Amino acid sequence: MTELRLNADAVSWREVDGEVIALDLAGSMYFATNASGALLWKSLAAGTSREELVALLVEGFELAEETARADVDAFLDSLVAQGLLAA
Repeated sequence: MTELRLNADAVSWREVDGEVIALDLAGSMYFATNASGALLWKSLAAGTSREELVALLVEGFELAEETARADVDAFLDSLVAQGLLAA
C-alpha cells in the first residue's frame, strides 16, 4: 500500500463551510473543493491510500465503487499535475 500525502511545503489550506480553500504556494494559484473533495483532501493531509480514499467516497456519498475509483483517480491526477502530492 502506497501512502499518499499532500505536499505540505507546496500548499496552504483551510476548511471553510465544508469546503477546502487552498493556495498553491509556488504558483500563487487559489482553488477550492466541494464536499467530496474536502473529504479526500483532509484524508490526504493526514496520509492515506488510494483504497482508503475510494472507501471514503463509497461510504460518505453512497457512490458505486467504480464511480468512486474514477473520481479518486481524477482528483489525484489533478493534484499530481499541480505538484501538490508529496513524492
